[in-house]
Amino acid sequence: MKKLLMVVSGASALTLADGTSHPTGFWAEEVVESVRVLREAGVEVTVATPGGVVPTVDKASLDGRFDEVVASLEDLRAPADLTSMKAENFDAIYLPGGHGPMADLAFDKTLGALLADFADNGKLVAALCHGPAGLLSAVRPDGTFVFAGKEMAVFSDEEERQGGLDVPYSVAVRLTELGAKLVAGEPWSSTVVVDGGLVTGQNPQSTVATATRVASML
Repeated sequence: MKKLLMVVSGASALTLADGTSHPTGFWAEEVVESVRVLREAGVEVTVATPGGVVPTVDKASLDGRFDEVVASLEDLRAPADLTSMKAENFDAIYLPGGHGPMADLAFDKTLGALLADFADNGKLVAALCHGPAGLLSAVRPDGTFVFAGKEMAVFSDEEERQGGLDVPYSVAVRLTELGAKLVAGEPWSSTVVVDGGLVTGQNPQSTVATATRVASML
């Protein structure tokens, strides 16, 4: 059985561009549906957060479809501690979104080292929506970006604008500055980009397609 490490943000708030605090967390659909698709495909999924904290669901993502599942998913009630995770024990790593990753995973050195380990050993790396913010942590000691030159999708600036949240920085811009090659689909379209062992999805609408592609590649 293939094993996948899903790293979920432990953040519950994001400081906006104007300095105010906005409640956030993980996006329900991106975690719930990804876990469902992967497990139905026979992939063993381990959920981890920084420090093993119980993650906060972004209430904006609860619309009645996933409320009950989020509340009952044991993986979210007792996640593993990211600091104890090793790439050698998994075949893939997967970063779902919500704005939470912009607040913690983007700056998490443990995650950065783990991502480098996965990439350097030819293992699958996947990120969805704002999950690619976590890829920003993957900068080597010499300053080079692990995923420089890679094509990838991320929640686009246009989608961010339409969403109306005054985020503190553009994930797309920061990834581009590090050398990533951004591929943007139409806003709210299901868009998945595969570049070697890197799989990225643009938004919540891309969740099932992203997880399905990861499962097929595993």
